[in-house]
Formats: sequence, structure tokens, C-alpha cells
Amino acid sequence: MALKFNTPEAKQQRLKILIYGEAGSGKSTFCCMFPNVAYFDAEDTTSKKSYAEAIRDGGGGVIHTGDIDEVTSQVKELMSVKHEFKTVVIDSLTVIYENLLLETEKQVGSNYGRHKAAADKKMKQLINLLLRLDMNCIITCQARKEYSSNSMEVIGKTFAGYERLGYMVDLMLETSVLGHNFDARVRKSRLNAFVTGDSVKFNYEEIMKRCGEIIEKPVKIEKLATPEQVTELKRLIAMLKVPEATTDKWLSKSNSSNFGDMSSDVIGKCIDNLNKQINGSE
Repeated sequence: MALKFNTPEAKQQRLKILIYGEAGSGKSTFCCMFPNVAYFDAEDTTSKKSYAEAIRDGGGGVIHTGDIDEVTSQVKELMSVKHEFKTVVIDSLTVIYENLLLETEKQVGSNYGRHKAAADKKMKQLINLLLRLDMNCIITCQARKEYSSNSMEVIGKTFAGYERLGYMVDLMLETSVLGHNFDARVRKSRLNAFVTGDSVKFNYEEIMKRCGEIIEKPVKIEKLATPEQVTELKRLIAMLKVPEATTDKWLSKSNSSNFGDMSSDVIGKCIDNLNKQINGSE
């Protein structure tokens, strides 16, 4: 088999950020500062006057929901329909995840962590879509105590919610109040503008100063797979008895959790490839 390594090319990525901290540490205030924000409000934060006015004046909009299915559906709309939004906010994912755990426990029970496995599967789908979405994404979480791996000693704070979330974002900030100002500690960074361990001013102006070009890029729309494409791909898979391991690779490579989450171009290539196999065997 020929080697497939290519020279890497740096691509400018959207800002994908996780923020966690105690109540009152400025998370929602920070989120409301972004212009043209599509705000998923799971904690009824934006019903307060100052938050509502900030979002409205910035050209943003709000959906009040703690339902992951509604969030996922709307994220897919943001991916595939022309709009004026530039930044997605989910505030907070902790609440959405806890609601999801309660729902999956009703459906599959909690023996052997079945409810958590079911919840994590849905959560992974949402995160995959957010990573593909050509918009800045800000996810807030509530804070919880972090314990040492070999004892019950409290060593700090971490985020409460979907455990793998920290691996998927490019920037993770822990917020706090410093005097009369909000402060944030960089807990993880893949961005040159932020150094892990540093303390930074926690406001929109500081983010703009460090990442302005990323935030202001025009949004590109991605056409998603149509129901007809999904039906056709499933038909061809069944006809050719394509192994599940192969289709899993397709999904993984396209950062999709199911065929309906694929882009129209990607699923079209899969269909063309299978049709070529059929024509070649005739």
C-alpha cells in the first residue's frame, strides 16, 4: 500500500471555546457581548433586561431550550440555511446534559451506565456538528470540584457535563471575579493568541484584540445530505453488503454521527463510489 502522508497546511479555524466557572463569574455577560449571536438559553438568563438588550442591540436572537434534540436540529439549520448570525452560544451545556441524562434514564435505565452511554452518543453528535459549523461556538458549563486521580483531595475546579468536551474545543477558560472585574485562566489552548496557564481579561474586547479576524469572517453554508440521498445510500449499502466497519469509517472521516449529518457532497461521493462498484461488477 502506498503511503498517504501529505504536507500539512494551516487553516484558519473558527473560535471553539469552552467556558466554565461559578455563578456570577461573567460567563453569560461575556456571551451576550458578541454581535449577531445565535443564543441557546437553557438557564433563562436572557430574560433579564441587560442580557436581552445586549443580544438585541447586537443583532442576535435567542431560543429558550434545554432540549438537546432542539439544539441539534437548529445547529443543522445554522449549517445549511443562509442567515446573519456569526456566533453560536450554548448557555449552559451542563443543564442540557443533565436534562438528557434524566431522559435517557427513563428510556434505557441506569444499569451499567446505560443512560450515560446513550446521552453521550447524542452529545457527541451535537459536538461534531458544532466543530464543523463555520461559526464561532461558545459553550458555557457550570463548575464542579476536581479531585486528584488517586485520592479524594480537591485539586481545583473543572466543568460539569459531557466529559469529553474539553478534548474537542480549542480554548478552555475558567472564569472568576477579580475585584470589580471578570478574569479568566487559560486551562487549555491550541491558539497562538492564548497560552495555557495565563490569566486574561474576560471580556469581548480582549477576545477581539487576540482573535478578531477569526470572529469576523463571513459564514459559509454547508449543504447537508437530503433524505433522498440517505435513502439511496442505505439501499446501496444493503445491496452490496458493505461492512459496518466501512460505513463507520465514512462517518468518522466526515465528522458525522449518522448519514443524515453528512454534507451533500460527501454522501454524494459515497453513493457514486458504490454505483461504480455495481457498474464494475456487471
